Amino acid sequence: AGAVPGAAEAVKRRPRPASPYGSRAVTAMAPRREAGLLLLLLVLPPANAGLSGYFGTKSRYEEVNPHLVSDPLSLGPGAGGSLPASCTPLQLRAVLRHGTRYPTSGQVRRLGELHSRLLRRAPEAAACPAAAALADWPMWYEESLDGRLAPQGRRDMEQLARRMAARFPALFAARRRLALASSSKHRCLQSGAAFRRGLGPTLDFGGDEVEVEVNDSLMRFFDHCAKFVALVEENDAAMCQVNAFKAGPEMKKVLEKVASALCLPVEELNADLVQVAFLTCSYELAIKNVTSPWCSLFSEEDAKVLEYLNDLKQYWKRGYGYDINSRSSCVLFQDIFQHLDKAVEESKSSKPISSPLIVQVGHAETLQPLLALMGYFKDDEPLLANNYARQAQRKFRSGRIVPYAANLVFVLYHCEHVNASRQEYQVQLLLNEKLLAFHHSNETTSTYTELKDYYKDILENCHFKEECELPKVNVTAVDEL
Repeated sequence: AGAVPGAAEAVKRRPRPASPYGSRAVTAMAPRREAGLLLLLLVLPPANAGLSGYFGTKSRYEEVNPHLVSDPLSLGPGAGGSLPASCTPLQLRAVLRHGTRYPTSGQVRRLGELHSRLLRRAPEAAACPAAAALADWPMWYEESLDGRLAPQGRRDMEQLARRMAARFPALFAARRRLALASSSKHRCLQSGAAFRRGLGPTLDFGGDEVEVEVNDSLMRFFDHCAKFVALVEENDAAMCQVNAFKAGPEMKKVLEKVASALCLPVEELNADLVQVAFLTCSYELAIKNVTSPWCSLFSEEDAKVLEYLNDLKQYWKRGYGYDINSRSSCVLFQDIFQHLDKAVEESKSSKPISSPLIVQVGHAETLQPLLALMGYFKDDEPLLANNYARQAQRKFRSGRIVPYAANLVFVLYHCEHVNASRQEYQVQLLLNEKLLAFHHSNETTSTYTELKDYYKDILENCHFKEECELPKVNVTAVDEL
């Protein structure tokens, strides 16, 4: 993690106002010609079922848990866990990403732009079946959808809640208190409500409806970190690796191939438009469970290139690219351990656990920095514009880490009949419902004492206010990134 390029300029730059929505998405469509779509599927390679593994943060949750395709309530292989029978769960702390969502208004605008180009060229596109068929594709996305939770997203959350309750029945038993928090974004609030609905009326959490508390300071900590906002979020120079890859040989090849398939001059396309065509393939699969004709523009090799573009952005904006990305999440990390500490103290005093269930709904941007802070999915070599081939086996694959409905769960246990008092409280960590090995031991169970000791520096020395203070421009503090 080196200095952020253009950091000094970013500090000086005034915050950019949010750009107003552009022109309304194109909704006028020529009559759909089934023959055109059929021809498209005949002349282009069939949409490879393998594409779905490369959609990055737009991936379905089923990509990381394929057993859910046939049984959405299955706990999967090895669901029994590995804790001795004498351990009882005391507290569960879950940080969730919202469920499947619609595209944002910006993505809808770009898709509308690409689609309208194909519509304009439709009369002369008789010799170009791909362009003709996609011009006839019904453009049903509207800017008003703007990242809202899709019906599939509600199902994601309801089913996740039911699986969690089945995995930890003692914690989700009747009359246990559930603390539910969310980011202020509509998709997160709706995801929280859907999670609660999934637990059903049989669970009495002190009333029919559990209020979802809005907590942006924890779920959107990145918005409250001035250093991150100025030096990374709003600093174009911080994304130099992403921009270099967009202009690099791998993307150029994909660009030329898509332009050729659509009979468009390559100058009329850019990496963002090609990416939005690819993401439309991902949205149609996640939202409607259909293979979109947009998928037919891409081979599996193209998909790997576009996945890397997505991962580069995640790496430099939310992952290991700059220290502030992960350091800004320490406010959430410390809050998790404060609640675990409290549960340990209450247990030692033989008091009931005041917060046995804490479920918080945020974003990929909430989970990714937190996992980076904890040291997960870190490659020996950084992700760069010029090492695509060397990163084929990289650990940092956002679709495997933070798909829709991703979840990181801390479970605190009280264990009896142990050899030493330090073994009395133990912890397990699950990512997307699979046990995650701890760094300090490579085991999937740790004593709470050892876990706290391993993360002692972050717990004691990461101070959000100081971490997130903007450096003075005339000081070299920007180099600390």
